[in-house]
Amino acid sequence: MHRRELLALLDAHTTRFMDEAAYVARARTFVMAHEDCFRRDLWPGHVTGSAWVVNPRRDHALLLHHRKHDQWFQPGGHADGDADILRVALRETSEETGLDPSHIRLVHDRIFDVDIHTIPASERGPQHEHIDIRFLVEMDDDLPIPGNDESHQVLWVPLHQVARFNNNRSTHRMTDKTRRLRHG
Repeated sequence: MHRRELLALLDAHTTRFMDEAAYVARARTFVMAHEDCFRRDLWPGHVTGSAWVVNPRRDHALLLHHRKHDQWFQPGGHADGDADILRVALRETSEETGLDPSHIRLVHDRIFDVDIHTIPASERGPQHEHIDIRFLVEMDDDLPIPGNDESHQVLWVPLHQVARFNNNRSTHRMTDKTRRLRHG
């Protein structure tokens, strides 16, 4: 995949959320302006890939308590130069859950959500933005999930309780989209 594939995914993505539509426009502009947009050492930001993981009934989402940020998030991470952002999201999901990729089912290869969020300055680099491209994946919630050293804990959280773990606007969007999938 080349950045033109990501641009095509962004062009095809539609949303009813005004904040997300603005993120899509910003992401597109950023990707067009930065040939090296998938490199983590690109400041003031870079593209990352994530997966919103749901169970087959789509009434639970998988959240990880991130060790570095001390917050609950969906699996995801840096592209490290890999322009295939879907592959990045799936790889990060496998790494962070500790599950073999065969247990991770891509629901569809379209973008599920786009978010841009600020990462505070640290010893790893200055304050910057993650242009996070998210895909919807499914895993059986009866599998033991070992996690890895990046997370304190991995939990299946009922959709109606997700906000108790992460009340960010983007998490609300993904939860709302999941509810609509279940009922539509």
